[in-house]
Amino acid sequence: MNAISAASDTMLTPGPLNQLVEMGGPVMIVLIAIALIGVVTFIYLMLFGAFYAPRFSRSLRKLLGQWQQDPAKARPEEVRRQSGFLSRTNPLMHLLVNTMSACQRNPNISAVRETAVRDAQSSLEPFEAPLKIIEVIAALAPLLGLLGTVMGMMDAFSAMAAADGRANASQLSGGIYEALTTTAAGLVVAIPFAALAAWIEFRLRRIHKNINSALVSVFNVTPVADDEPAQADSRQQPEPAKAGERDNYDIDSTPRYAHAAG
Repeated sequence: MNAISAASDTMLTPGPLNQLVEMGGPVMIVLIAIALIGVVTFIYLMLFGAFYAPRFSRSLRKLLGQWQQDPAKARPEEVRRQSGFLSRTNPLMHLLVNTMSACQRNPNISAVRETAVRDAQSSLEPFEAPLKIIEVIAALAPLLGLLGTVMGMMDAFSAMAAADGRANASQLSGGIYEALTTTAAGLVVAIPFAALAAWIEFRLRRIHKNINSALVSVFNVTPVADDEPAQADSRQQPEPAKAGERDNYDIDSTPRYAHAAG
């Protein structure tokens, strides 16, 4: 019995968390909860991004250089086999290797491009949900602080109404203090998470740009599937090109892979 009573007394001892709840009321509990959710989400995002974020490596830059020099002689599968653990968790490595291998085997470049678009989007999808959670917390915290302000002012005016207009400052201070505390707590939660959301979005834009530029480098230089079409064309005389057709063919033959991740 003495141990149980001692444990209950310890739980009832006012600590920093209990003081915050007493100062801000029930809205403070919600603010503390969403702040903890935001911190856990940010830690998860940083740990996940450290291993699974698309990133350029030295081997990928070397592979792109070989591809731009002679795509037929590039060996993307060898890069996959020789990669270590960190390289195998890199979605950009798998995206480039799969795309280059498909370009070497499949003459239908448009189908390869559609597959690359889908894979590029899937490589960024795991970062969208944590970013949205942080953005929602940054937008919701000031509104919760405003709600606590309204509730605190309602308590203050309720105390004034109960005293028939003869309430003194000590009777009104409780509700006003709760109102100011929740407002400050909402801003304290919202400001850092808004900054984190902007920084994460900037990083995702950089990753999107890297994926886009890498795929542009791949699709601008594609290997020749076979020599039969070239031999067949050599047997017949080509028709003279009209004015402007040469420029249009050059533009269409090297399509820009814009917005690879959607």
